[in-house]
Amino acid sequence: MRALQLVADRKLETVEIDPPPPPARGEVTLRISAVALNHIDVWGWRGMAFAKRKMPLTVGAEASGIVDAVGPGVSELQPGQIVSIYGARTCGLCRPCREGRDNLCEHVSGVHGFHLDGFAQEKMNLPARLLVPAPPGVDEIGAAVAPVTFGTVEHMLFDNAKLEPGETILIHAGGSGIGSAAIQLAKRMGCTVITTVGSFEKMEKAAALGADHVINYREERFEGVVRKLTKKRGVDVVFEHVGADTWAGSMLSLRRGGRLVTCGSTSGVSTSMNLMQLFQQQLKILGSFGCRMENMANAMQKMAAGLVHPVIDTIAGFDEIDTALKRMEGRDVFGKIILRVN
Repeated sequence: MRALQLVADRKLETVEIDPPPPPARGEVTLRISAVALNHIDVWGWRGMAFAKRKMPLTVGAEASGIVDAVGPGVSELQPGQIVSIYGARTCGLCRPCREGRDNLCEHVSGVHGFHLDGFAQEKMNLPARLLVPAPPGVDEIGAAVAPVTFGTVEHMLFDNAKLEPGETILIHAGGSGIGSAAIQLAKRMGCTVITTVGSFEKMEKAAALGADHVINYREERFEGVVRKLTKKRGVDVVFEHVGADTWAGSMLSLRRGGRLVTCGSTSGVSTSMNLMQLFQQQLKILGSFGCRMENMANAMQKMAAGLVHPVIDTIAGFDEIDTALKRMEGRDVFGKIILRVN
């Protein structure tokens, strides 16, 4: 069967691999349907893997599949069912896992597609406990973007930042996958949404998603616009995932007592910070990584209800992966690039 593998930095190949054996106890064999590309795929492609990994490595960290066969002891899933796949291989035994907080697993083996073989392959066996069934009305693409694109945002906004109706939020990179999800989720709960994008074309698309104010960061200093829009008060929450390039401006955009939640550092992993500003303004900085499986389920229920929808830039094949990653590296996308597998 086919798999898309990273064989060297910036070199991907479609190869033939052996199909998986029959599923063991507690396992499911999946036919992978769709893989949603993320910046973590760009990092891996560029060689920015911050942990040991062996190549060739099958790529793909966010995906959906259709149950092909179930192993002994699996009763909650049936062949033909669409499922969303949790992206990390957690132990399922430690206290955080038992409490449904898999993203805090104490014995996690790694992230698929980054440290471990990923989902860009036609079939694979996975523990049933790491699969979240898609509700009626959610297709393979919707299920594919639930683990990272929507699950990450659910965890950031609601578990960590505790976003409330009526608050004002600044969402960076509204044209990214998680940015486009954050705009929808924040707006649907009754927040005032300010977002940044890098082109006039993206401004129109972000406004169409529900953003109240859209700032072209290439034309204006976003922090100045935010202070003006909020009459110098600042926003309640900043949704950060850009990193070094936006960090100082993000801190200046917060109101006294405001919360900054961050899940990424696409422009660099190190920055400086004014500590007097931090404690005098009583700001809160919240790190967020991955999500709980409940976040995935909640996101798909909102898709099924028509409250949010995946924003798709392109649907591509394995042979188009290099072009897709280069476009993501250059921020030349709005929403998600999806790889069709089956």
